[in-house]
Amino acid sequence: MNNAKTADIINEVKKVIHGKDDVIRKILCAVIAGGHVLLEDIPGVGKTTLAVAFSKALSLDYRRVQLTPDVTPADLLGFKLFDQASGSFKFQEGSIYTNLFLADEINRTSPKTQSALLEAMEERQVTVEGQTRLLSDPFFVMATQNPYGSAGTQRLPESQMDRFMVSLTMGYPDHKNAVAVLKGDSAQDLKCVEPKADAAGLKQMMQEVRSMHVEESLYDYIVAVTEETRSKEFFSLGLSPRGSIALTRMAKAWGYVSGRDYVLPEDVKDVFESVAGHRVQLDPRARAVGTDVSRALHMTIEKVAVPVV
Repeated sequence: MNNAKTADIINEVKKVIHGKDDVIRKILCAVIAGGHVLLEDIPGVGKTTLAVAFSKALSLDYRRVQLTPDVTPADLLGFKLFDQASGSFKFQEGSIYTNLFLADEINRTSPKTQSALLEAMEERQVTVEGQTRLLSDPFFVMATQNPYGSAGTQRLPESQMDRFMVSLTMGYPDHKNAVAVLKGDSAQDLKCVEPKADAAGLKQMMQEVRSMHVEESLYDYIVAVTEETRSKEFFSLGLSPRGSIALTRMAKAWGYVSGRDYVLPEDVKDVFESVAGHRVQLDPRARAVGTDVSRALHMTIEKVAVPVV
């Protein structure tokens, strides 16, 4: 399978995001797998720039909302407004009617507003005043939250965390790429990002990802890895069935971007932490001995026998 198209998209995003190739690739994989992305990071590392770069490279309509405690569900989903000229109520669209929706600092808004995103993320539709409205096709949510500043934040419930296909951290750039950031101008660099796909092309890639071949033994492997997270050795909460579905879809996308039309066990391993890290809860006993989520996930997947494909 030719991965030139995905390579072109990645290269365009790399024009403005330096030294974060793995994060860029995983976001693209989540997009072509039909999932949503959660970026947990400190302010100022380029999360918004990353989202805008993807919207340009994929020719997608893009909207960003800075979520604060006073943002209401109606701001996102829309509301009916009385039009004096016509003497009737007209629907005023909210900001969610777009292809790529950036929910900035999602944990700073109210639980009610957070919950308003659940139907949109799961079913690509919203219900306003009893009427269901379909969202744009394709539709993706990229949300950010600061894991360090807890003042004025509302922790996302497990049900909503589970709807993000991956959770990623960009982190600080290394010295060389930090120098490249200083030399550049992100606003000007964004103007240089050229479209390498459109909505129709993106949906074609999504269809090709869904058609990726997966050996029967790999399905057993993914289920075995999922069950191992529920063994209570490291985690008090393991992966849900939705988590195992997300792991399968991300592994397909990873293999697709690698230029194959089939999935290998290495694809599952490469995306496992990004898919599982925000879905599991570390057991207090594991935390007490200094084991973090990343280390626990690594030890978990290494305990499962790898099938020969």
